[in-house]
Amino acid sequence: MIIQPAIKSNICVRVHPIGCKENVRRQIEFVKQSGEFKGPKTALIIGGSSGYGLASRIALGFGCKTNTVNVSFEMEPRGATRTGTAGWWNNIFFQQFAKEEGLSFKDFVGDAFSFEMKEVVVDYIKKKYGKIDLLIYSLASNRRTDPRDGVTYKSVLKSIGDEVRGYSIDITSLSLKEEIMEPATEEEINNTIKVMGGEDWQMWVEMLSEAGVLADEFKTIAYTYLGSPATYPIYKDGTIGQAKKHLEQTAAALDNIVKEKYKGEALISSSKAIVTKASIYIPIFPVYGAILYKVMKKHGTHEGEIEQKYRFFKEMIYGNERITDEEGRVRPDNLEMDEQVQSEVEDILKSVSNENVREITDIEGFIDDFMKINGFNFDNVDYDEDVDLEELAKLELL
Repeated sequence: MIIQPAIKSNICVRVHPIGCKENVRRQIEFVKQSGEFKGPKTALIIGGSSGYGLASRIALGFGCKTNTVNVSFEMEPRGATRTGTAGWWNNIFFQQFAKEEGLSFKDFVGDAFSFEMKEVVVDYIKKKYGKIDLLIYSLASNRRTDPRDGVTYKSVLKSIGDEVRGYSIDITSLSLKEEIMEPATEEEINNTIKVMGGEDWQMWVEMLSEAGVLADEFKTIAYTYLGSPATYPIYKDGTIGQAKKHLEQTAAALDNIVKEKYKGEALISSSKAIVTKASIYIPIFPVYGAILYKVMKKHGTHEGEIEQKYRFFKEMIYGNERITDEEGRVRPDNLEMDEQVQSEVEDILKSVSNENVREITDIEGFIDDFMKINGFNFDNVDYDEDVDLEELAKLELL
């Protein structure tokens, strides 16, 4: 099969396995070239198959030889034409590269929200490693079945109060399209909190603690995105913002527990805006991202996911250069939040249109990153070459 991109409603429904391998390889090479650093012995990553979760796994595994356990929900390839998800191949090829380096790793594919998955993972950690030093919560999902009541909740990307209008990006035409974000109902707000808030993160920590597998000075970190005033209507002031407030309240509660029991810490980390499989679907956000790319590249401060997570762990979590805000959040997004950067982004947002979008934004770079996370647009991958999916599908997760 010759695999070409297939995009429907800004969703890439086909991925390229060899391109996914190259994506993983390049991130690993960045870490190896950047050098080793002090870090945790064993880390559990919830949502470590793509985006910042994958970058965290690579930074830790190849930067400080951390044993990594990943839990992610992915679709494997089926037959000769169904390519599976990018995260599936990221897991497969991470394992290949990690095995070559003699690293210890494990992947669990399934529902991280369920008690069954938590029990299997906790049991594995207890038998294989004894304890973990770090739990990273980097899960992105639009639905969650609460294991206690069996109800499935769905999140929504909506405003609160008034509708919000703004431009988003049509990936197939490299053009702007107007988006309307409708106000959410109270039920939709509560459902979004159930899916994207801190409830599941807390359940993971509690189960791990009860099982006795948390080491002294254990750390746990949940990833969030705060954004600038330009994105407040869709983030801070929208349904996502309410879920993130709950996440921060959970962090405060967990921090007290972890400090008392393990002399550790529970942290919220606000990451930089990048293209992820989640962020590309958020209305209005891609235009902000394309402008931010342009401005930060001009200033020489642009980072992809691996550059940020390597800096984050080396300097801020296991180094002595932590940057925090008045709420105690760790802020590796400090380069994005630079006053000069934000001032320039705000000015461009006021004037962007279909007539000038390619000149005053980095729409091409933003979409190029989107294609790369799905395995496309790598200059050293032959996309005209046949890919034997059935043969590749024989590769199994260890």
